[in-house]
Amino acid sequence: MKEHIQKLQNWNAKRKASIKEPETFTEHVIAWFKTVFSAVFFIMIINGLFFGSFVVPTGSMEDTVATGDFVFVNRLIYAPSTPQMVPFINKPLPFYRFPGYSTPKQGDVIVFIYPGDRDQVESTDFTYYLKRCVAVAGDTLQIINSKIQVNGKEYPLPQYGKFDISMDPPAQFHQEWMAAQQEHTFPVGRNYTRDNWGPIRIPKIGDTIDLTIANVKEWETFIRREGHTIAVEDQTILIDGKQANSYTVKKDYCFGMGDNRNNSEDSRYWGFVPMESIIGTPMIVYWSWDTGRPITDFFKKVASIRWSRIGTIIR
Repeated sequence: MKEHIQKLQNWNAKRKASIKEPETFTEHVIAWFKTVFSAVFFIMIINGLFFGSFVVPTGSMEDTVATGDFVFVNRLIYAPSTPQMVPFINKPLPFYRFPGYSTPKQGDVIVFIYPGDRDQVESTDFTYYLKRCVAVAGDTLQIINSKIQVNGKEYPLPQYGKFDISMDPPAQFHQEWMAAQQEHTFPVGRNYTRDNWGPIRIPKIGDTIDLTIANVKEWETFIRREGHTIAVEDQTILIDGKQANSYTVKKDYCFGMGDNRNNSEDSRYWGFVPMESIIGTPMIVYWSWDTGRPITDFFKKVASIRWSRIGTIIR
């Protein structure tokens, strides 16, 4: 009998021990933050290593993709990486890139980290751009009367590519417009325009760039982006404080351009895209609506959904 009572007491003690005390408000808040943090961390890992999402902000790639398209990005193909920025606040993080199973090729649509404006060594904003790779490291690119030539051969207009010559300004404003175009194209001092640009060889690792007092300004930002200092003192070019008359390229690059060429700010204006900055290629449109319309305008926001674009394969 005593043994039976003892077992009953033990069972009752275990049952009481298994019953959790109600959580306090502080404990509840801590548990909630742990759950949210775990979910965000998991999403960051998946987003960095395998797939990401990207919202198309401009019409520079119309009609391949449209403003307001939400696309899945294949990050495995070129170089998966650890998370590159803090979610929601877009602050860059130190990251490590793993080897991919392919490299960007001519004609690929690419998503990459924006390298910065023409005269910026580093962009002030960490943001992603989406363009088409029209030339890769070692290619020579030239644009003649809006037609692209790569290595002397005409580059075909993509399936949805377009350039609208009628967008040119009236003749009386043409000279002023051309001056504005020349002022902002890359590289500095070449006076290229959006429709007549180059020829320039796309830098390839190991290339030697001959430097002179006449052309040093053209390559100044490029060399600084590769992590070096460059200056001119008493008509002498100094790289990292040492006299130099040439520079050896340290990275591979490509040339990115929008399919909607006359409405695209691209490599013609801010320079080459480092291959290591390319994070992937967009695969499919999973959602599309007017991102410029506020969510508070609910019914018009819903009405702006572009059902016909959802499921579009990007080529």
